[in-house]
Amino acid sequence: MPELPVVVVGAGPQGLAAAAHLTERGVDVIVAERGAGPGAAVAEWGHVRLFSAWPELIDSAARRLLEKSGWTAPAAGYPTGAEWVSDYLAALAEALGDRIRYGTTVIGISRQGRDKVVDAGRRSQPFVVHTRGGDGAEARLLARAVIDASGTWGLPNPAGADGFPAVGEAAASDLISYRIPDDVADLAGTHVVVVGAGHSATHTVLRLSELARRAPGTRVTWLLRRGSVSNVYGGGSGDELPERAALGSRARKVIESGVVEAITGFRVAAVGRASELLTIHAEDGREVTDVARVFALTGFRPDIGILRELRIDLDATLDAVAGIAAEIDPNVHSCGSVSATGARQLAQPEQGVFIVGAKSYGRAPTFLALTGYEQVRSVVAHLAGDHEAAARIELALPDTGVCGGAGDFDESASGCCAAPAVLQIGSRPGSSSAASTPALTLESR
Repeated sequence: MPELPVVVVGAGPQGLAAAAHLTERGVDVIVAERGAGPGAAVAEWGHVRLFSAWPELIDSAARRLLEKSGWTAPAAGYPTGAEWVSDYLAALAEALGDRIRYGTTVIGISRQGRDKVVDAGRRSQPFVVHTRGGDGAEARLLARAVIDASGTWGLPNPAGADGFPAVGEAAASDLISYRIPDDVADLAGTHVVVVGAGHSATHTVLRLSELARRAPGTRVTWLLRRGSVSNVYGGGSGDELPERAALGSRARKVIESGVVEAITGFRVAAVGRASELLTIHAEDGREVTDVARVFALTGFRPDIGILRELRIDLDATLDAVAGIAAEIDPNVHSCGSVSATGARQLAQPEQGVFIVGAKSYGRAPTFLALTGYEQVRSVVAHLAGDHEAAARIELALPDTGVCGGAGDFDESASGCCAAPAVLQIGSRPGSSSAASTPALTLESR
């Protein structure tokens, strides 16, 4: 089926990078994007500044494609999400032109004339990408291969600690947000709760702490499921991303100064409502009362519904691609970094289908943008028949300096295990260390 295009789902950083690599190798590509423009998910957190400097935010094939038109890459600085879109992703999308189809939602992927059960002639049939346009019209795209780079941004985890929405959470949805706020001025003088321990939660706590300093009567409570606050402080001097280390240091200051109250071991079971105020109930009976707004920032999970008629292998714990799950499991990996992943690790039983980017990591919170760029480089090389390039992984990932994965969930204090050397799978002798390879904040999702 070489005459058919490769269909890429999603025009985010990894999807556009995949299209750039395919174009460079002379492979026809169609990018299906449900948003109205490139980097639609990134634009939703456009007010948030990234941890990585500009040189680490641009894919290699994308750079080569753009430089042909005279585009000059920003040389330094840490862009916001909005700047990443306007100064890079939008330019890349323009260079890719009509290869991108906006307002096109992928609603399912299958084999032509074969449901999931049928073996006969399966591999000889093209893929069918079922789509729905903004006007509701449905269509089908035939493809020789599919790269799912649709991310996880559209499916945030609930506040409920057991993976389902807490009792009453849906009923209070008008007072609960699952996104990092931009303008918080209307919350002045109120009690605001943040649930979660990742970078999104930390960003939100810090933004609210500034409001609390300016506006008397503003209270900020940070609910942490873990038994310790140590993880939210980051890796300090052991973190090879200075901006990420600074975020953790600021979090420590607002807690220790009393501007923010951090409550550990608080696992949300229910949300009660009385008019416009909420009471947050924990599994152990504790309560946080008189809450005007909740920001539930507990991570994301992949939507695998569009893949249900394909034979895919996902890890039962993480919903991640099974071939990389052992490397990214937060129950095991509590220190340092994990290895880069390529076409071999991402291969599915349904040959020709690859899940890349944040979606490949499922619920694991350790995805880095540079990992995604390396994934699509390797996958595209494989699809183009360049198996030597596909097998070659030279990416060195930065150490976080953070100790304590999900394995220490119930501990009130966590000791630090010895940080391992950064994994450099297949790297050439003498290649640069991870210290010169910053990565992207989790808001890349």
